[in-house]
Amino acid sequence: MDILPDLPGGRPLKGRGAVSNATGRYERERRVRVDDGWGTSDAAPDDPPPAKTRTKILVDATRSAITRNTSPDIPFDRSINPYRGCEHGCIYCYARPSHAWLGLSPGLDFETRILAKPNAAELLSRELARKGYKPRPIALGTNTDPYQPIERRLKITRSILEVLARCNHPLTIVTKSDGPVRDIDILAPMAARNLARVFISVTTLDGTLARNLEPRAATPAKRIEAIGTLNAAGIPTGVMVAPVIPALTDHEIDAILEAAAQAGAREAGHILLRLPLEVKELFEEWLRTHYPDRADRVLNLVRETRAGALNDPRFGSRMRGEGVYARLIDQRFKIAVRRLGLAREDLTTLDAAQFRAPGSETRQLDLF
Repeated sequence: MDILPDLPGGRPLKGRGAVSNATGRYERERRVRVDDGWGTSDAAPDDPPPAKTRTKILVDATRSAITRNTSPDIPFDRSINPYRGCEHGCIYCYARPSHAWLGLSPGLDFETRILAKPNAAELLSRELARKGYKPRPIALGTNTDPYQPIERRLKITRSILEVLARCNHPLTIVTKSDGPVRDIDILAPMAARNLARVFISVTTLDGTLARNLEPRAATPAKRIEAIGTLNAAGIPTGVMVAPVIPALTDHEIDAILEAAAQAGAREAGHILLRLPLEVKELFEEWLRTHYPDRADRVLNLVRETRAGALNDPRFGSRMRGEGVYARLIDQRFKIAVRRLGLAREDLTTLDAAQFRAPGSETRQLDLF
């Protein structure tokens, strides 16, 4: 597997979020650059040229499509991720550490070494056809984005939607792209049968900040426009203000919700910034590179919402945080949601009773 060499921090690459490619936590050896005083660390001869950081698509040899969870603080128990790694490059992405399981870096490797699941639709059909399968809403986009740039060419997410549509299986989508607009022909008929809901995630309305935070995701304006287009097509679409970053994006909560509501958003949710495992170091490095004047302020407020640490993995608090500052963010969000009529609905309102297993229309009746 092609692995990028380590990169010195503090030198952002155009179109990429991470500014380094630190060794994953499971590797036996760690690569570390040392400045010898001659300035060689600023222009090391083995730094990869831009061509080396272009996206490379690898085939994921997974044997299943559906991932199940028992987490008490998320509203679904199953999900599908068509891709591992994400070219959107969101520096705060909590899925980055999962690349270490593959012997890759949660840094630039996560954005440039994407594992695709070209047979995901076939695997899904098999799983849905199993005797005893009980349908509940399947979530797309829970780990990495189902509409990252490569989806335009590979159309793996679309093939999954086609299977779910044929089976009348309920689904939800979360994305930082306007990609669902391309699949309105599938999603609109499903929504008409109460089988589909979409959430567009908007972190900031500031184009410059968005370009640094999430360099290859759709622009904030395109995402807000997608909310309007999808709702106009009859597809219930809400907005996720996620993540809320203290002292960097938290002042935009009201503006994001108002823009989404004006576009026709039906509901809203929010998640406080999470920095698990390697994401802590990657995010701090990014902050000190792009916004050194406010880095300490941001990190100190994150610690204030996470019991003095940069991350709190405990169920019940990991999504919302704790302490005075976290409560202020939560209250501000709730007040705006009430004012704008964006109260979040329960996913159980999607209709799983319509489900028909693949092939059931031609399958003979079981004997006794």
